[in-house]
Amino acid sequence: MAYWVKINYERNIYFVDLNRIGSFSCASNGRLTFWLPESSIPIILNRQGNSEDYNKILNYINRIDAFAPSGYWFKFSYEGQEYWVDLNQISSFCYAKNKLTFWLPNSSLPIILTQNSDRESYNAIMDFAIQRTGQTPYE
Repeated sequence: MAYWVKINYERNIYFVDLNRIGSFSCASNGRLTFWLPESSIPIILNRQGNSEDYNKILNYINRIDAFAPSGYWFKFSYEGQEYWVDLNQISSFCYAKNKLTFWLPNSSLPIILTQNSDRESYNAIMDFAIQRTGQTPYE
């Protein structure tokens, strides 16, 4: 089911189905970013510039399991930011010895996890990739 919101961003008005968004990030300064579906265009919001739309997105993120029940949302920290990613929307994984790379949905931004930097996230996403693809990089 769609969850449409109206967002004012850079002098344009966007109507966005948040249930089609595959990832969100929040920087330590509070900046929220998400990428428009099928476009790689980032929407970057902050509390000072657009508090109403910022709060709409933050409310959605805080209740993401209720709003987007068909997703497989995973929250983790990476390079000083918090990320929420719908793992069901990831279409490729790359494995090298103890390093797992995937690209955020609708973005060209790679996320590179290692067992040393974030063992919990690395293991959770590796398990998801193996379950989803039916393949293991260890063979």
